[in-house]
Amino acid sequence: MKIIIEPPQPNDEDTVIIRCASPDPRLVSMLLSFQTAKTELTGYLDNRIVRLNYQEVYYFEANENRVFAYCKSDVYEVKYKLYELEELFNTLDFVRCSKSMIVNMEKIDYLSPLFGGKLEAHLKNSEKIVISRQYVHSLKAKLGIQEVE
Repeated sequence: MKIIIEPPQPNDEDTVIIRCASPDPRLVSMLLSFQTAKTELTGYLDNRIVRLNYQEVYYFEANENRVFAYCKSDVYEVKYKLYELEELFNTLDFVRCSKSMIVNMEKIDYLSPLFGGKLEAHLKNSEKIVISRQYVHSLKAKLGIQEVE
């Protein structure tokens, strides 16, 4: 398979063209979910209401019945439950990393092992978060990391 990415001509919108002998159902499903995926959400900080693009979010964390979106330098409250955000962004690069947290894999700089089978994710904004042992396997699978036996 060959992938070509070209910038559009001025005043043209972004367009995806797929040429194939017979469409693979997985490909069609992926494209439809990408096209219908919600990529913005509303964040609240002090007296401000802000539109957040999912790419700005490093991770979501639930704390005391409230959910927060952690961005590069600000933390916004969002009016979703954590499981709703997990469903909303399941086709994107977000993965559950603990009972109370979902991380954007694009924001992980590197991982380091901790005791007890946990991992520590070092994020691109210099924060560190812990990946619970229960969620390490799914994170590694989504990252394409082979388990050593």
